[in-house]
Amino acid sequence: MEGTPVTVTSVSEVGPGTVALELETPADFDAQPGQFVLLRATPDDEEISRHYTLSSPSVEDTFELTVGVDPDGDLSPWLADLEGGETVAIEGPFGRTTYDGDGDVVAVAGGPGVGAAVAIAEAAQEAGHDAVVIYQDDEPAHEARLEALEDAGATVTVLEADADAELADAVATHREDGQLYAFGFDDFVTFVADTIEHDGGDPDEALIENFG
Repeated sequence: MEGTPVTVTSVSEVGPGTVALELETPADFDAQPGQFVLLRATPDDEEISRHYTLSSPSVEDTFELTVGVDPDGDLSPWLADLEGGETVAIEGPFGRTTYDGDGDVVAVAGGPGVGAAVAIAEAAQEAGHDAVVIYQDDEPAHEARLEALEDAGATVTVLEADADAELADAVATHREDGQLYAFGFDDFVTFVADTIEHDGGDPDEALIENFG
């Protein structure tokens, strides 16, 4: 199996159909919130690879990937059933949508983008900066971390999947409160970019990660 072998330290449920995969950090793995890795595993002796975005604010000893579990998928159900101690392989980190601890942030997430958004907001708070999280999903994940962010002073807005008018209002209200990030599937991040433009902003100044 190609890539760097890493040990799974734990798997925990963090929302409906969503798990957090905690992995031991390999030597020389220097990743920032917002980046992603290619994970390789061999369920049923067949190698399968998928990209997952980091959902931890740092990678000092371990790092986290948030995995949406598709019951009919060929990798995510297997990952969700791990108990810790197993080995997978990673390549990366990849991606230029990162947060380096400099300045306030506005992290906008749709669906599986919440992991990256929460990680960036936590990293901002740890660096002494303000954070806004705008998250759209009918079945939210990472609610405990979102509540902790809010308790620590972040502005957190959680919206239902069909609440596009409210999403547009939230983005317009907060788009100048810090560096804006957006994570999610194509329709979602396109909507965020269009909202910024319609509100008189420049969507090219946002850091956007399109999950396809």
